[in-house]
Amino acid sequence: MSRIARRFAALKAQGRGALIPYLQACDPDCETSLALLRAMPGAGADLIEIGVPFSDPSADGPIIQAAARRGLKAGSSMARVLDMVARFRAEDDETPIVLMGYLNPIEAYGPARFCADAARAGVDGLIVVDLPPEEADLLEGAAAAHGLDIIRLVAPTTVGDRLGLVCGHATGFIYYVSITGVTGTRTASTEELAAALPLLRAATGLPVAIGFGIRTPEQAAAAVRVADAAVVASALIATLEGTLDAEGRATGETLPRVLAQLRALAEAVRGARG
Repeated sequence: MSRIARRFAALKAQGRGALIPYLQACDPDCETSLALLRAMPGAGADLIEIGVPFSDPSADGPIIQAAARRGLKAGSSMARVLDMVARFRAEDDETPIVLMGYLNPIEAYGPARFCADAARAGVDGLIVVDLPPEEADLLEGAAAAHGLDIIRLVAPTTVGDRLGLVCGHATGFIYYVSITGVTGTRTASTEELAAALPLLRAATGLPVAIGFGIRTPEQAAAAVRVADAAVVASALIATLEGTLDAEGRATGETLPRVLAQLRALAEAVRGARG
């Protein structure tokens, strides 16, 4: 059983949902990013999503776009991201790690080589935003061979046969994009989420995580009342950005403020189901 499957099974047995925070690799620098990654499980992260900086993050709103630019400026590369995961794994062999990014850096690295190196580093799953199921053979075989889950994005507009096709190419969990648009721009209502989840449950037996628009502890709690996990990205990145100095460098407030926010989110998620 993979780390992702084990973690969701354990949380289901406990009767609670998961909190999945996001950080952009090497934002604002490689060592600060690694320090944040290492501290996240202790602050309440159940799984962790690491963004791979890319020059054209088309699914992301301005907050994560800016984080990607900072990461690239700090020297991020696919090799550095995998090294970051390996250094994390030297201390934590339990917390699932999912890389989220775009196909171009994987193609440049070489898909088969990438999957082998990602698994060796300790990556558990991949979210490749711009890899549709029709082109999944580019990555699916190598990912499966190395035990990597491919997590699929499902949007409110993914319906009918398309929903079945996307879910049929997913492993690990389903990432429900709760809005039509880019990250960090608006939030789905409780009513919208409650209406969407039965359709997803009918299409897949995988756990469902809700993301794109969850900012507050209350919203995270509402998400795990109807789904299996809440993903928080832009809100944490915005907090990090607000602690940087005029040159975009980390300060003494960077880690404490982001981790305090994460702890508040985790407390809400853990108490959401009473």
